[in-house]
Amino acid sequence: MANFLVWAVWVVAAFACLASALAVVSFRNPFYSALSLIGNLASLAVLFLLLSGEFVAAGQVLVYGGAVMVMFLFVIAYLGDRSEDSPWSGGPSWQIVGAVLAGGAILAEVCVVVGLKAGDFLSKPARVDRSFGSPEAIGKLFLTDHLLAFEITSIVLLVAAVGGVVLGSHARQHDPLDRTGEVDARA
Repeated sequence: MANFLVWAVWVVAAFACLASALAVVSFRNPFYSALSLIGNLASLAVLFLLLSGEFVAAGQVLVYGGAVMVMFLFVIAYLGDRSEDSPWSGGPSWQIVGAVLAGGAILAEVCVVVGLKAGDFLSKPARVDRSFGSPEAIGKLFLTDHLLAFEITSIVLLVAAVGGVVLGSHARQHDPLDRTGEVDARA
């Protein structure tokens, strides 16, 4: 019974992950896309929990689902809805081509893994220490071997937040229509 419950939770979480990922790229409203991304991150956290990755699941929810998505929603709310003046609001064909190429790449990866598994190349068990995935081991890895990548990521997120604020303030200064619908005298 417990095995059936694990499979049922896995199927629901995997379906929610795929559905929310499709919703992220299919919504025209960026606010709804960001909310769908939060759903995707939460379903990924459930999948991490099923793999006994409690620390990674908590980090997924707290860091990505919490802090980063709050920043995304803040930038979206600050910039406002600019879908009518966006050059790609009509859904250009390059997005469809990119989606088909990404889907093909994922299909190729799945075929390679299934082929390796069928050929018994993946049957050799991996050696995993008891400290693997612990907060101490992850923190030691972040602050020793991967410190540069960790700091570059934080700088990129800071630049993205500052860029969003600059773009938002620049767009509001040069907006010829006031929020009341009246034409600005500076235009």
